[in-house]
Amino acid sequence: KQIEKDVGKLDIVVHTLANAPEVTKPLLETSRNGYLAAMSSSAYSFVSLVKHFGPIMNDQGSMLNLSYIASTRAIPGYGGGMSSAKAALESDTRTLAWEAGRKWNIRINCISPGPLRSRAAKAIGMIDHMIRYSKANAPLKDKDLLAEEIAEISAFLLSNKASCLTGNVIFADNGLHAMGLAMDSKSLDGYLE
Repeated sequence: KQIEKDVGKLDIVVHTLANAPEVTKPLLETSRNGYLAAMSSSAYSFVSLVKHFGPIMNDQGSMLNLSYIASTRAIPGYGGGMSSAKAALESDTRTLAWEAGRKWNIRINCISPGPLRSRAAKAIGMIDHMIRYSKANAPLKDKDLLAEEIAEISAFLLSNKASCLTGNVIFADNGLHAMGLAMDSKSLDGYLE
């Protein structure tokens, strides 16, 4: 209510909150409280955001959240319930696209970026390894993924140029999500030469 009073109706809302107090623990060692905390702050927070901001969004407004490939692939070391929370967030993106689209005529989308050296990524503790792996195995080989690229995709999805897009998870990872084989695997020595 205060935001509506201060600025009026909104065109865009971006959710970038994610937290897991036990992110460095394997899932099998994650406590119930740690798991629920990850789900609450990383997935339910978006549901709550849509619930509270949907009524003050302009017609054809847009909301966006950020996920990670651990929602659909096993990423050893990305623990504490974060992979589960990202899977829930992506599922909620689709359901909220339907519900918020019908209720307020707003769009809901998700971006799943590849590994970036962000402050949040440093908390996981293995970001440099993840970046090296991505550079070696993504179709766009040896290409740095830039925060500016994620910002440009975000700007597009939030703009009227993407007016027909809702309920999508857009992978922005130099194509890494499409791979089913690690090209730098020692098991491929002699085969790819």
